[in-house]
Amino acid sequence: MRSKLTKNWGLKLGSFLFAVTLWIVVTNINDPVSSVRFSDVPVTIKNADLITERGQVFEVLDHTDVIDTVTIYAPRSILDTLNENNVIATADVAELSSLDTIAIRLSTNKYNDALESISGNIDNVKLKIEEKQTRSLPIKANVSGEVREGYILGNVSTEQNLLRISGPKSVVSQIAAVQADVDVSGFTSNIGTDADLRLYDADGVEIDASGLERNITKVRVNIEILEMKTVPVSYTVSGEPADGYRVTGETRSTKETVAIAGRSALMQHIDAVEIPEGVIDVTGVVDDVTVAVDLNDYLPEGTVLAEEGFDGLTEITVFVGAEVRRTQPVRTEDIRITGLPDGYEAAVSETADHLNVVFRGLIQEFQEISLNTVPVTVDVAAWMEERGIETLQDDYYRIPITVGLPEDSGITWEEQEVLVHISQRD
Repeated sequence: MRSKLTKNWGLKLGSFLFAVTLWIVVTNINDPVSSVRFSDVPVTIKNADLITERGQVFEVLDHTDVIDTVTIYAPRSILDTLNENNVIATADVAELSSLDTIAIRLSTNKYNDALESISGNIDNVKLKIEEKQTRSLPIKANVSGEVREGYILGNVSTEQNLLRISGPKSVVSQIAAVQADVDVSGFTSNIGTDADLRLYDADGVEIDASGLERNITKVRVNIEILEMKTVPVSYTVSGEPADGYRVTGETRSTKETVAIAGRSALMQHIDAVEIPEGVIDVTGVVDDVTVAVDLNDYLPEGTVLAEEGFDGLTEITVFVGAEVRRTQPVRTEDIRITGLPDGYEAAVSETADHLNVVFRGLIQEFQEISLNTVPVTVDVAAWMEERGIETLQDDYYRIPITVGLPEDSGITWEEQEVLVHISQRD
């Protein structure tokens, strides 16, 4: 039996090799080994918590967490069933090298054992590992652009005031400002909008926030748009100066008008900024009075000052002058009698041929009027009404004089009576 098995062993070996070769040839003809390439294959980083648990963070360098090209060699029948979703690329932090690199492991999620080979154009994920830092920074609303002419910005606020940021210390430590930018160009009414939060360094250069953890990425910004209006500053002088002194009627304010702003519906009903009575008081003074006033204290409710560079402080001066006396002789025959009832006649019966009328006023007031042309009268009807007299008898009466000064002259006269004879006509 053994002789039969070993007989012609060379011929039998050759036959076997020929059969194997023939099988390979047939197989390659029917299902040849070929290759396929897939692009931009992402690498899944496993066990990243091994870094974060140490209070560190990492950054992938040079985009090495994406493989540009993965090449697979396998029979055509296998390749025809694969697509980019079947390619698995992983990098396990547990295999982190001293150079902070991790070997990339490639496989497929089906027919992996039937592959001839699988490889990528890069073999490692490169990491930058550093200490993690967390900060809370105030959020500032940054307004750009110009509202429509005749309007100004009012209160600008954000609904959240702080941003919490975590990430690599080298990046987080550079953040100097957190801004929510809003463009108000052309607006005439209030704005409420969700604005992206942007990070800036001390030089105003924007910092890339893509690798940072943030508790919010947007914030609600509310902006008041107020209508402007220029109105006068009005005030009342109260009190009386010392005896012998009088307010001249002249005042001076360092701010006669002021620009204010508020909601359009409110501004329609505001005509002035009014300083109430009692603020400017001249009681008992003998000289000019200057009062410092903060207009912020008297702005109509719901309005603000709208003049750039003006803080609201103004000074109001009330001019006070000493009264002087002037005595003007008036001939008795020049005193007119008015208001006499029908059927009566009257005449001034003073023994002197003239009457000395004493006037009081400021020097400048006397300079504006000629006293010798001012009419002096006796108003019988006004006197009767004041005294409650209904009928007159033939008699002599002492009746006060009336001086016809202009209403705005400011000059007064001392009360004085003249003797008047009243009788019925025959």
